[in-house]
Amino acid sequence: MKRCLLLTLLCFSFLGTIIGQPTQKPPLHGKHWMAVTGKPLAATAGALVFERGGNAVDAACAMLAATCTMWDVLSWGGETQALIYNPNTGKVIAINALGVAPTGATPEFFKGKGYNFPPEYGPLAAVTPGTPGGICHMLAAYGKLSLKEVLAPAMDMAAGYPIDAQTANSMERGKERIKQWPYSKAVFLPHLGEEREAPEPGEIFVQKDLLATLQKMVDAEQEALKQGKSRKEAIMAAYDRFYKGDIAKEIVRGSQEQGGLFTMEDLANWKPIEEEPLMTNYKGIDVYKLQEWTQGPSLLQALNILENFDLKSMGYNSAEYIHTVYQSMNLAFADRDFYYGDPYFTPRSPIQGLLNKEYAKERAKLIDPLRNLSNPLPGDPYPYEGKTNPFTALLAQRQKLLADTSGLNELENFVPKHDATGALVDALEFDYATATNTDSLYNDRLLRGTTSVEAADAEGWVVSITPSGGWLPACIAGNTGIGMSQRMQSFVLDSIIDPFNVVTPGKRPRVTLTPSMALKEGQPYLSFAVQGGDTQEQNLLQFFLNMVEFDMTVQQATEAANVNSNQLWLSLGGTQFKDRMPRPGSILLNRTTSQDVADKLKTMGYTVQQGNRTSGPINAIFIDKAHGSLWGGSSNNGEDYGIGW
Repeated sequence: MKRCLLLTLLCFSFLGTIIGQPTQKPPLHGKHWMAVTGKPLAATAGALVFERGGNAVDAACAMLAATCTMWDVLSWGGETQALIYNPNTGKVIAINALGVAPTGATPEFFKGKGYNFPPEYGPLAAVTPGTPGGICHMLAAYGKLSLKEVLAPAMDMAAGYPIDAQTANSMERGKERIKQWPYSKAVFLPHLGEEREAPEPGEIFVQKDLLATLQKMVDAEQEALKQGKSRKEAIMAAYDRFYKGDIAKEIVRGSQEQGGLFTMEDLANWKPIEEEPLMTNYKGIDVYKLQEWTQGPSLLQALNILENFDLKSMGYNSAEYIHTVYQSMNLAFADRDFYYGDPYFTPRSPIQGLLNKEYAKERAKLIDPLRNLSNPLPGDPYPYEGKTNPFTALLAQRQKLLADTSGLNELENFVPKHDATGALVDALEFDYATATNTDSLYNDRLLRGTTSVEAADAEGWVVSITPSGGWLPACIAGNTGIGMSQRMQSFVLDSIIDPFNVVTPGKRPRVTLTPSMALKEGQPYLSFAVQGGDTQEQNLLQFFLNMVEFDMTVQQATEAANVNSNQLWLSLGGTQFKDRMPRPGSILLNRTTSQDVADKLKTMGYTVQQGNRTSGPINAIFIDKAHGSLWGGSSNNGEDYGIGW
């Protein structure tokens, strides 16, 4: 009893220290606007557009364009997922700008090549480009400026910008794969044949083909304006040139030349979709996520489960708190891994049942306060929609696949190889030269990153975007400068894994990408997002709880120590079942976690690993209605950066 009391007191003492202590990064403050994203130069692009009279949508699109041009773990051929708060209607809008599987992308095609999942890299890993269409749609519908004005910073960068060490070193590390693709080799390896073939950090990195592609889009817009077209029509003229004109022809030609499947019809038939977001209410706060073509609803499910517990009384990052959050996440991920997929295809996900509060209460009952549930099963949400589950037999077969997990739980400290900053490498003391074992590869796949874009303005527009796709080493499509997406790997080839997410031409894969937004009393409260593959929803859940349950500031909440679970099916990487299977009980703790807490978790059935930075990197904006100001937060985990005014 005394030991429990001491641990409780220590937890509350540590919480007080967290709340009171200075952060490693200063909080951002602004009255007029706030721009936060994955690279300092990209944040500057947002600031420039704000200063030119743009609103938060314009600035967010400028930051997105800049991050694509900088290859911030994405490219122009990737995908865009966004939430936008429209102050004129008081509603949150969801933007689905995820590409689709091209013609010929079937389970039989990939299985014929020996895959259990579509490949990680190359032209066969690509869904159709989504980001250019997403930018055009958001600008046309909700922005104020022209495409020319919004793309100006990105075009300036394509003409030549001083490349950062993270990106330059990623090119150098991936050069053997890059050399397989002639158009990528020409762009990424300007010093071919020398000891270092990629650009040096700080070298002016020029992308002539990309600049020409962006110029073609702007030219189409400007020509439409000369013809008397409206601003919106002119922007969509640029869209048409990309997806139906000469840009599309070169993307298709360049993809097919390198073994890809894109057709002109695939690009012409694709379009971004404006949707209703999903929402749950947690203690009076409305939390919004994209639909079940993302993993976003799993955060909503976890919040519904956690509503049944008194988290604050447990204490921030106590063993009891960590255990409860971990269990809720795993129950939500068990449902994600079987029930989520493209809602525009059949079968349709039982998403209303999954988000039902009574269903969450039943899931919460599965949490043993003393032991890890090492093999959480998907639940049965169908009765909460008044239906019968058609997949009962399939679920039983699926369990046999998960029966043997021996040898999958020997984990090491890690960092994703294609998204490593100097700070992360130093923090985790990671050695790339020895990172060849299966567990290092597993964790690379778990944490695969992207970037995030957050923007808000005094008019009330708020934007949260988690774009991705076309990360290094990327396969560039012909002479366009456009790096193709690698999102095909998020499909499955067998219904036994997820009957809602089996690859089909024209279908969108279920992705990890997950922007977030929260409203309080009907007004914007938080805009937040993070990179990190399957850890995204985990870190965002804890960030949100840090603010709501433990009264942290937005900057403190972005930096605070989180935990991550490996007890889930991976969404990225590897072409065999063993590459993606869950690691029961595996948990990542921050090195600041007390030994008592770590030991307690071990007795509860956890396998513990530790890292110095476990917070994201999270980017967020807190809308302070009481003072009429904006607070920006950007974690101390990477190169993410913000500017406010």
